[in-house]
Amino acid sequence: MTGTTRSSGGLDDRRKRLLFRCWHRGTREMDLILGRFADAEIGNLSDDEVGQFERLIEVNDPDLYAAITGDKILPSDVAGSLFQRIKGFRAADGGL
Repeated sequence: MTGTTRSSGGLDDRRKRLLFRCWHRGTREMDLILGRFADAEIGNLSDDEVGQFERLIEVNDPDLYAAITGDKILPSDVAGSLFQRIKGFRAADGGL
């Protein structure tokens, strides 16, 4: 997979930015984890979940990847229910 499979059509500007940022992280592993989740779920997220997602993607790639793989614990203000959904989605999606 080389990038998003979802059109940003029909998304508000906030979700469009988030979708783009998920696929342009800086490390390919995080592009695939966050990008695939965003492709599948961005249109279904509540405004609160979008806020959680925006905070989550502010975490640098090495720390976020370590948290997703279980090697690190994120602060509680970042590692909420949406983070758990992303981890579950990664596992269901075949992971990396």
